[in-house]
Amino acid sequence: ISKEDLFYYVYGILHSSDYRERFADNLSKDLPRIPAVKKAADFWAFSKAGRELATWHLNYEKVETYPVTETADPADLTPKEHFRVAKMTFGKTNGKEDRSIIQYNARVRLSGIPLEAYDYIVNGKSALDWIMERYQVTTDRDSGIVNDPNDWSEDPRYIVDLVKRIVRVSLETVRIVKSLPPL
Repeated sequence: ISKEDLFYYVYGILHSSDYRERFADNLSKDLPRIPAVKKAADFWAFSKAGRELATWHLNYEKVETYPVTETADPADLTPKEHFRVAKMTFGKTNGKEDRSIIQYNARVRLSGIPLEAYDYIVNGKSALDWIMERYQVTTDRDSGIVNDPNDWSEDPRYIVDLVKRIVRVSLETVRIVKSLPPL
């Protein structure tokens, strides 16, 4: 067993639903303690899963986008103006919030997002919720400095494509976590 195998074993264990549920009280108060599995096959299952998770999580900006439906109102705008985001919101169906739809801006709407993508939780929120919260224009009250995510990349589609990539990474993470053996 190499140090790298052990590292990915720990990464796999930390993503285990069984681990997080069983040690929830301890994890809220203390540093995580990593249990040793009894079977070698389980060690390698966690290590392999951890390696695959790390690949998805580290390369999230390079993965192929998930094929959500992108609907755009026709407008005579430059791509930079067309894909400018101020604040993303969830769409509505029959007057109720529909998390399978993200209203990216007034012109662009992403639909067909699998609800399972919201099952990948990072620090109490889904990864998609984090993206929607962080990629919006905000102004600091004290300094007046404007934080505009539209300025973070020269690619006008960067944020909309990032949302699609996070959907794919979230779904792959959920798939891998569900395949983990019990502790």
